[in-house]
Amino acid sequence: MGYRCLYPRAAAVTTCRRRRRPGAEEQAAVIAAHGHHAFGRLRRPRAAAGVALLVLASLVVLVAGLLGSRPTLLRGWLFAFAVWSCIPIGSMTLLLIHRLTGGRWGRAAAPVLRPFAAMMPLVAIAVLPVLTGLRDIYPWASDPTQIKPDVARWYLSEPAFIARSAIALTGWSVLGVTFALDAGGRILAALGLAFFGLMISLVAVDWYLSLEPHYVATAFASMIAIQQLLAALAVVAVISPPQFEGRAVSDIAGLLIATLLGVVYLEYMTYVVAWYGDLPDKAAWFLERSHGAWLVALLASFILGAVLPFALLLFESVRSNRLALRIVGALLLIGTILHLAWLIVPVFVAQGAVVAAGVGVLVVLAIASVLIAGEAASTEVRHAD
Repeated sequence: MGYRCLYPRAAAVTTCRRRRRPGAEEQAAVIAAHGHHAFGRLRRPRAAAGVALLVLASLVVLVAGLLGSRPTLLRGWLFAFAVWSCIPIGSMTLLLIHRLTGGRWGRAAAPVLRPFAAMMPLVAIAVLPVLTGLRDIYPWASDPTQIKPDVARWYLSEPAFIARSAIALTGWSVLGVTFALDAGGRILAALGLAFFGLMISLVAVDWYLSLEPHYVATAFASMIAIQQLLAALAVVAVISPPQFEGRAVSDIAGLLIATLLGVVYLEYMTYVVAWYGDLPDKAAWFLERSHGAWLVALLASFILGAVLPFALLLFESVRSNRLALRIVGALLLIGTILHLAWLIVPVFVAQGAVVAAGVGVLVVLAIASVLIAGEAASTEVRHAD
């Protein structure tokens, strides 16, 4: 009976070592090894070129902000930043969630999420043009009399705006890099999610809602946070690494449905509350977005970025097919761009020029992201195989 670790003698500690199945520790070690390998690839020429491109673009717009000569470019940069930053911030948040909950979806999506989460320090660099051009972007910065004196003194001032942005992006950068390297534990993930919830409720209002300081929407920050999760999951769906198979694909599809419904629900309920309350400030905010090109943008965002993806995800054949999931992810990204344009751009003058500048900047940021994170993501995908 020796082969069963049983011997004809008094009970003692067995001399046979029980064979262990790969568990959480082994999986964590493999994930960490892949993360460190991907970070090594970030030092290669393509990634360095991507970082240089992003820094150079930020520097050009930052100088324009300091000179005060290109307000349209600064406003376009804010729009592009709103869209582009969704992916690194959403990737970081999903890594924190997965560290607490576990699940197949996180292991399958990790090769895509980790490189983008590691780009959080670059998000801190990309926000610098916004911080230097506050007076060209935000009406309250150029004319503090537009808001109540106590609000201007204690909350919505340039130093407070910059301080909140710095605290949020410094903390998120630390969390993004830490969990991209798989170096954070469950306690840090829980604290990080609490920190994220606090800071997104502040900076989402600062960066986007304060463009019209008289308009207030309590669900706005939550909607932005869920939009970030949706954008990050859409990128995962577009890339669809080879380990996307079986239940992992269905899990990602389920998360896409949940986050999509979250965005639509919060946006719709914000409208219902504004309509029911019949308050002039809230009505004016929706009225300027409900005619002309912005009505078309809203309908396109709703149909292409919500109704069609939701309808497709209801079919099991779509949820289990990587090509179909790529199409759904692309539609969701288009919907994200249109939705954020609808939220941000109507407040500006020369809206067409702002959109054109924003799209140009977004293309530059997308190219930089592909150079920086694309190779690392493809490397992790090959190692995951």
